[in-house]
Amino acid sequence: MKALNLPNLLSLLRMGLIPFFIIAMTRGDMSQALLIFVVAGVTDALDGFLARFWGQQTPLGAYLDPAADKLLLVTAYVSLTLESVAPVVAIPFWITTLVIARDVVIVTTVAALYMALDLRSFPPSVLSKMTTVTQVVGVSLVLVANVWDGAGVLQLAAHWALYLVAFFTLASGLHYVLLAMRMGGDAAADGKGGAEAPATDPADPAGEA
Repeated sequence: MKALNLPNLLSLLRMGLIPFFIIAMTRGDMSQALLIFVVAGVTDALDGFLARFWGQQTPLGAYLDPAADKLLLVTAYVSLTLESVAPVVAIPFWITTLVIARDVVIVTTVAALYMALDLRSFPPSVLSKMTTVTQVVGVSLVLVANVWDGAGVLQLAAHWALYLVAFFTLASGLHYVLLAMRMGGDAAADGKGGAEAPATDPADPAGEA
């Protein structure tokens, strides 16, 4: 099976859209930024569907897909924190910090468990799935509110979505750390790590979309 199949190429395309997303926002073209974000979302849905439908899951894709998602989301949160970029509705700095800190904590925990116990199998988390959904919705509503700045309802919806982002980001981060600690304790007690194939994408330990 070829590593660079269509699903993986779609993941690479999503990564390639990130510079154009940044350029659009720094130029103040929020409509174009929104369009690029939507296109990136379509490629995300397509690569997962095609990989499952055609049976083209690969180890490379298991890393590329979540990496592309994380890079795009982190880029969006950092950029939309700047009021010069998002003058109508900007993402509060503390929420962006929370989003980044959660990912850093998860990656660090996974790396520590892998190196110490060779633990590779991490079950999917419903909270992590909800976190990804709310983070995507939060960015989308902030972009939309900055495109149609006359709609007060959209601004209110964006603010409430960001509070949900904060709640699910914090809750899923704490839940994942507790889960990883329990799994690490179980693996240490058994005297072995998780040598079996990963239950989820190895680059997406919390089982996020």
